[in-house]
Amino acid sequence: MYEVELKFPLADPQSFRRRLAACGARPGATIVQSDLYFNHPVRDFGQTDEAFRVRVSDGRGFVTYKGPLVDTQTKTRREIEVALGGDDAVNKFAEILKRLGFRPVREVKKRREKHHLSWQGRDYEVALDDVADLGVFAEFETIADEAGRRAATDAILALVSQFQLPSPERKSYLALLLAKSP
Repeated sequence: MYEVELKFPLADPQSFRRRLAACGARPGATIVQSDLYFNHPVRDFGQTDEAFRVRVSDGRGFVTYKGPLVDTQTKTRREIEVALGGDDAVNKFAEILKRLGFRPVREVKKRREKHHLSWQGRDYEVALDDVADLGVFAEFETIADEAGRRAATDAILALVSQFQLPSPERKSYLALLLAKSP
């Protein structure tokens, strides 16, 4: 499956929430997420445009691999995610990765406010992410298989055109944080 995504920095989150509600979005859970990103022992994920992380989301753990971006308009990429269990499983898995030579890169912490939106026959998750040391972003996401990827890209571009947003941010939160670091 592919994650088809666009994200935007938000100067006025309250106004964005009002526009979301006007489009029929339903508020969902607000969760706290902590993502620890790792780099491969013999290839640089920053160079290959891949991502590998261990996430804790409200006490539940996940390991996620994200492949390189596959288009120039959105942040569409192959995503594989596996549940790990609780904090203990996350810590043990992170230790295994370190022992195998994977290097921790940086932790990204955020408070994610989820909204669910059905628009023109497609389901979206729209998140307001308050990212530590970066600010607030709106993230639009839908899922597609290989055959439906182009249609999903067209649909998400049409959806975001309904909002008055700045240019999309193509860099990951990790890349943005690393660029800010001395």
